[in-house]
Amino acid sequence: MPQVPPHHQRKLKKTLAAPSILPEHNKVSRPDWLENVVGLVIYAIVGFVGVSQLKRLGLDPAVYGLILTSWTGVATLIAFAVAVRLRIRSLSAFGVRSTSGRWLLIGVGIGVVAFVLKGLAILAWIKVSGDTNNIQDVYADGGRGGLLSLVLGTVFIAVFSPFGEELLYRGIVTNALLRYGPFVGVVGSTVIFALMHGINNTFPAAVVADLATGEVFRRSGLIWPGLVVDVVFNLPSFLIMVFTSTG
Repeated sequence: MPQVPPHHQRKLKKTLAAPSILPEHNKVSRPDWLENVVGLVIYAIVGFVGVSQLKRLGLDPAVYGLILTSWTGVATLIAFAVAVRLRIRSLSAFGVRSTSGRWLLIGVGIGVVAFVLKGLAILAWIKVSGDTNNIQDVYADGGRGGLLSLVLGTVFIAVFSPFGEELLYRGIVTNALLRYGPFVGVVGSTVIFALMHGINNTFPAAVVADLATGEVFRRSGLIWPGLVVDVVFNLPSFLIMVFTSTG
């Protein structure tokens, strides 16, 4: 039998002595109910309580609208920051890892399709419910306060808030529910996301958006493609509101 060279023997011993990845480790390698519940509770407190307090200040409509365009981003980022510090603390476990140009292009394509489907879904909602009131028109006020206001409102709606939503709803909620299979992960997180928007004209848009971003997250395991979907989804919607709303 051939002799193993001494330096190969040392490498073999190191390999055998290296710690293995145990099932117990895998159980905490992604968020679960703890991060899910805490994240959503913190979001509800910061988001809804914060908005209710802002209403009492009697702010100028443009200022109030601009603050609201950023508030979802503020609330979701705070909620994510608290949840990520509970147990895992590794951002990669929440889908914050490098991606490829291919996935970003896929995000653009899905975002365009989702934008079209959103319009059809809202029309169907109005046809069935008869409700034509768009509660998000207040965001348009934030974009009509001048050029700087328009730029900031666009960034807040199209990039900042979607970034926070992807971290919280895909990085935590969808990620945690995917433990129970693709249907529960994608559809379950969609229901939660849509209900957080309320039963109104934004509900069908939220359903379309989260089905698209949830499925992209399920397949890629990353938040960045879903963020691209959100940017493509939100950017034209906000600009249309700003330039067509009569508020």
